[in-house]
Amino acid sequence: MRFENPQEFLDQKQKAVTVFGMSGLGKTTIASMLRDYRWFHYSVDFRIGTRYMGEFIVDNFKREAMKVPFLRNLLMTDSIYIASNITFHNLAPLSTYLGKPGDPAKGGLPFDEYCLRQERHRQAEIAALRDVGEFIGKARDIYGYSHFVCDSGGSLCEVADPEDPDDAVLSVLAQKTLMLYIRGTDQHAQELVRRFRKNPKPMYYQPEFLAERWAAYKAERNITDDNVVDPDDFAVWGFAELVRHRQPLYEAIARNHGYVVEAEEVEKVKDEEDFLALVSRAIERGPGPRMAPKLAPMP
Repeated sequence: MRFENPQEFLDQKQKAVTVFGMSGLGKTTIASMLRDYRWFHYSVDFRIGTRYMGEFIVDNFKREAMKVPFLRNLLMTDSIYIASNITFHNLAPLSTYLGKPGDPAKGGLPFDEYCLRQERHRQAEIAALRDVGEFIGKARDIYGYSHFVCDSGGSLCEVADPEDPDDAVLSVLAQKTLMLYIRGTDQHAQELVRRFRKNPKPMYYQPEFLAERWAAYKAERNITDDNVVDPDDFAVWGFAELVRHRQPLYEAIARNHGYVVEAEEVEKVKDEEDFLALVSRAIERGPGPRMAPKLAPMP
């Protein structure tokens, strides 16, 4: 959705906003805050991990439990029940299933299995994003919420083509919601990389990007056997490039479908009134992006 002026947005009796951008810039914080003001909080990652990948996640738990004789016996006799306790703020079950490629002794997955899980995640994310229209209706008709905020995952830009007017994801989001890009600075990106190095996490990659980075990493490390790759080392090695890879994709989505706010502006939002003022300023400035900062090379 785009608006002629801020008042047109403010006058809407049923507001719907999708927040998107890099991880760690406040998407979930904003959505959680708005929930206190009776906005329906739709977490895309939560939807992925429950509706679309819940069975895969639990099967993965069971597969690991079967390796432990004590747990294996209890599972085989239906004496215990294993379930995912995924929440809006704890997405570890989904990350654990996605995994990292490399040495099995270090928790890595065979590369083919890793690619299969990546593809399952891609399909699940597309489906969860396309569910937004349905959930806007559910939020109103079942739960009585007038307003809706879609808390998108950082990989939204990886599963949508901002240059395709008929893109399966953006054709839904841009029609049903105002798309708000939270743009970080070079300093935000460097801090994100610094945190990632301390605690490498599974990530989703576009298939072509993953294939290129996997080959480049092995060539640089002089590795020919996938199973000797250190999973964490590969994740850290490729993450800074992934951040740089995603920025122009976010920018293109904002340019063609949405508005831009800076991360520093989002940090000042404390309540619904602040948020509506933030969106109003973005509309007043016009469709984004205005000027996209170039990310400096990361150490």
